[in-house]
Amino acid sequence: MSESVSLPALGESVTEGTVTRWLKNVGDRVEVDEPLLEVSTDKVDTEIPSPVAGVIEAILVQEDETVEVGTALVTIGDGSGAGAAPAAPEAAAPAAEPAAPAAEPAAPAAPVAEPVAPAAPVAEPAAPAAPVAEPAAQPVAPAAQPVAPAAPVAEPAAPVAEPTAPAAPAAPSGGSHAGPAGYVTPIVRKLANEQGVDLASVTGTGVGGRIRKQDIISANAAPAASAAPAPARQPLEISPLRGTTVPMTRLRKVVAERAVVSMTSTAQLTTVVEVDVTRVARLRDKVKGDFLAKTGNKLSFLPFFAMAAAEALRAYPIINSTVDGDSIVYPAHENMSIAVDTERGLLTPVIRDSAELDLAGLAGQIADLAERTRNNQLKPDELSGGTFTLTNTGSRGALFDTPVVFLPQSAILGTGTVVKRPVVVSTDGADAIAVRSMVYLALSYDHRIIDGADAARFLTAIKERLEEGAFEADLGI
Repeated sequence: MSESVSLPALGESVTEGTVTRWLKNVGDRVEVDEPLLEVSTDKVDTEIPSPVAGVIEAILVQEDETVEVGTALVTIGDGSGAGAAPAAPEAAAPAAEPAAPAAEPAAPAAPVAEPVAPAAPVAEPAAPAAPVAEPAAQPVAPAAQPVAPAAPVAEPAAPVAEPTAPAAPAAPSGGSHAGPAGYVTPIVRKLANEQGVDLASVTGTGVGGRIRKQDIISANAAPAASAAPAPARQPLEISPLRGTTVPMTRLRKVVAERAVVSMTSTAQLTTVVEVDVTRVARLRDKVKGDFLAKTGNKLSFLPFFAMAAAEALRAYPIINSTVDGDSIVYPAHENMSIAVDTERGLLTPVIRDSAELDLAGLAGQIADLAERTRNNQLKPDELSGGTFTLTNTGSRGALFDTPVVFLPQSAILGTGTVVKRPVVVSTDGADAIAVRSMVYLALSYDHRIIDGADAARFLTAIKERLEEGAFEADLGI
């Protein structure tokens, strides 16, 4: 019996999705909840898991094709009905590496299951061709050596020698799988070739064991590090995208459109303050080991910033407000969007009722949302409903920036990197120079409803809370 898997509803307002990549081929075995394909919507990129176990018998929607919710995507059965892939994917399968690294193959390559069938004519019981039956039982292993079964056939006249030639396409360079090495994108494969890394020897750290660029870089750097007595300078990685042209992803198009709309329909400006977070740094160093042991999450500066911001939003709700025609709407909750950098672009999952959480709760939600965002496991509704955004500009070393407000929100807070540097401090009326942990906080806001004085009051409240550093009662451990 075969069963069709349809495009599920991916959110209340999502009516269609685009198939961006198939993770399985026709003939592949799939288990319950194992990812089948990746789908992109105007809200989120996500993986579609299989609701049943079985064998992929037919792929009904090709990559880059947009279909409505409820459309059948793939047929899964017991394998008896599995056939060759559709004509279009089959024609694309033998293609060499794509000219543009980011361009995925038009469709998954058809599994090389037919060439091993002629092994059946070997009927002589004493002939050494008997071991051929074992490789024939594993037609879906793409990385298997196609000519290995022919080795035991010592007689030149044996009929199994002929089928070895068509087995060459078993490991297409642009296919969707890479055998034991896991899923490999064209960009990662090209990087591995440039750096001389054998993909079969790399253990992937991505979802489902997929190999990421960092895995290739780590694999290439490990032997050099052990051989060199002193650390050698690591040159900047040359991107395989250099000199290429690739189309925008659906997510990038949506972000681009919303950024332009925001900048052209609002009056935005940015106010910056400098904050001494030395006391927060000392508390963090003191409790981070115990915090990790009890919560399972690392204690970074971000939960402190989030808590101080959430408290200030309650005191100055104009920063948390939205514009509705000629009215200003003040929400009764502080739903804080957290900007997450992913390989696909910037996404902002939402921590709901953030002002109700302690540091453990904030750290837990930040870690969970960030991980699921990067692994394509977010639900579309988790990206909506935010009233204010926090973006950690300092995670990549920037002192501060002027972040863009995304409608319908009216403000976004950027937190810079925390650095130690000499500053002037006053003790008992005397000035002195001391090494302190300092950070810049930048608030961009819609000047149609938020004045500079409003922004200054909000930032000052955050500054005073952080510089006081009294978070011991808010740890939640």
